[in-house]
Amino acid sequence: MTRPIAVITGATSGLGRIAALELARRGYDLGIVARSPGRAEALLAELGEVTGGAARADVFLADLGVVAQARWAGREIAARYARLDVLVNNAGLHAFSQRVTAEGLAEMTAVNYLGPFALTQALTDTLLASAPARIVNVASEASRRAGSIAPATDLRDTAPYTRRESMALYGRTKLMTIMWTRELARRLDAAKVTVNCCDPGFNATGLGRDLPGSAALRRVLDVLKVGDPRRGAGIIVRLATDPAFAHTTGGYFSVRDARPLRCPEPGRGEDVQRRLWTETESLLAVTGAA
Repeated sequence: MTRPIAVITGATSGLGRIAALELARRGYDLGIVARSPGRAEALLAELGEVTGGAARADVFLADLGVVAQARWAGREIAARYARLDVLVNNAGLHAFSQRVTAEGLAEMTAVNYLGPFALTQALTDTLLASAPARIVNVASEASRRAGSIAPATDLRDTAPYTRRESMALYGRTKLMTIMWTRELARRLDAAKVTVNCCDPGFNATGLGRDLPGSAALRRVLDVLKVGDPRRGAGIIVRLATDPAFAHTTGGYFSVRDARPLRCPEPGRGEDVQRRLWTETESLLAVTGAA
């Protein structure tokens, strides 16, 4: 019997690594979108060990902070696989100071939102042709710190910011993820592709790797068993595989027993969600065109 296929981003560490290993254990072949060849090779070796070589895994090297690379990865994946059952947009970044990419975008906005949007666009036809298929986007309750959302301005904002100011900006990228999930769900035939997002809770992963002292902090949290990423990975895998979510779309779910969450204001309305979609398509039309 043909094994189902799941593509996952940010799978070489943290939540993504655990989710990838669990999907492989559950019988999925994997497409891994990763930046680091070395980390990708380490993950392939680990996948082989935990599945006894049963799982097939392919690596697509791309930096999701570069729209052109996200599009390239999507085209390569679509060309490689005749079908695609699950797409997990998990890669994320909390940057504590502004970095602008070669394409002129704020890196945190690009990694957390624009790159996943472009990757998903490139794979939508494959997902629809593979019905029933699922998309899982990893958001965060940090979205409640966004404060405001002005799509045309926020997508293009590359102004410097402080570590303290980074919290609201990170939250805004996660609010965009929830808004995008809702709008994408309205645009896709739910009988063919469902799309949901989740808050994976606090996790001691590499997300805050830019923070000075983060490695030492992570070691302390590991000893105290605080921020166990297995909980966060669990909600990702559940949305990707659980039959209970087979017909659910447009949802936002908590790591705590998959409790439904509301999209935070000010991104809750359909009008602002549509504006975000329109502004995103407009920006991507002139970004990384290739």
